[in-house]
Amino acid sequence: MSVFKIVVSLVATMIISAAITPFVRRLAFVIGAVDKPNKRRVNKVPMPTIGGLAVFLAFTFGTFVLLRPQFNTHLIFSLFLAESVVIITGLIDDVKELTPRQKMFGLFIAALIVYFLAGVRMTKINIGPVHWELGWLSLPITLFWILGISNAVNLIDGLDGLATGVSIISLTTMGIIGFFFLNVAQVGTSIMIFTLVAALLGFLPHNFYPARIFLGDTGSLFIGFMLSVLSLQGLKNVTFISLIMPVIALGVPITDTLFAIIRRLLNRVPISQADKHHLHHRLMQLGLTHRQTVLVIYGIELVFAMIALLYPLNTSMGNILLTIGVLFGLEMFVELIGLLGKNRTPLLFMIRHLVHRLNK
Repeated sequence: MSVFKIVVSLVATMIISAAITPFVRRLAFVIGAVDKPNKRRVNKVPMPTIGGLAVFLAFTFGTFVLLRPQFNTHLIFSLFLAESVVIITGLIDDVKELTPRQKMFGLFIAALIVYFLAGVRMTKINIGPVHWELGWLSLPITLFWILGISNAVNLIDGLDGLATGVSIISLTTMGIIGFFFLNVAQVGTSIMIFTLVAALLGFLPHNFYPARIFLGDTGSLFIGFMLSVLSLQGLKNVTFISLIMPVIALGVPITDTLFAIIRRLLNRVPISQADKHHLHHRLMQLGLTHRQTVLVIYGIELVFAMIALLYPLNTSMGNILLTIGVLFGLEMFVELIGLLGKNRTPLLFMIRHLVHRLNK
């Protein structure tokens, strides 16, 4: 298939996604998939969810019909089965509200399908002089990656267009990385990534502030699941570069989830207990509007994306220094906005103490 046909197919996928979203919106009201306002929600009126169903349908049409020759038959049918499990889990949750454990079970089943049927998994680690065959550890590490990324995207889906836009940036970065730098076995993986980007771009106008439909767990779980699976295509033989680039590209959801876990452990509450101290909550509490908060987080994700693209262009020492710089800057940002709490700022305390001693 020529590049022109691929581009036309991607544009068609985007248009299909935009066109079917209003019909999915009506379906949401019919089946009762509506998000009602409460103290944890930012919406002031009942909002239809299951918007992710439109993304899923457009993506499926793009991969099975428009771009079918680009993909391995066994792979796309195996992925479709796993995706369907995730979509069904999300639909049930958006209508009836599942417990965190029940949602995790649905994702677990889908991850097992990906591992055993699709054959998408981590198998080796090659970092410097270390060459380690994962063996039996391949299964738990792969499952941890899929479940972790899936839940990370689910957690950031708190504002209009937030998870959709961040995922578009992350996926685009991963598509560029996979095509140019990771030598992914088939170009089809990058094309699949851009097909999902096209489906999300078609959905974004309906989802951006002020939103007319939410992704819902149907969408956030599906997008997170696909982000984790598609990134795994470049992680079969793990090197420092192949591992760090997708992690940095997914900087916003991974950072928000990691610090949410740390925050809840420090506060001695269950990890699954919801709170209003996520990244978007803290930015709004600092005075940003809904739209400004979303755009700022888009900007943060773009910074992560640009950093991810620097890794394959650097020397080994340069990558180590870049990683140290990213970790230092990230910790400074987290402490400045109070993501862990007002009194949990060890790095800022150390800097203030050092400055105070130098000024004596």
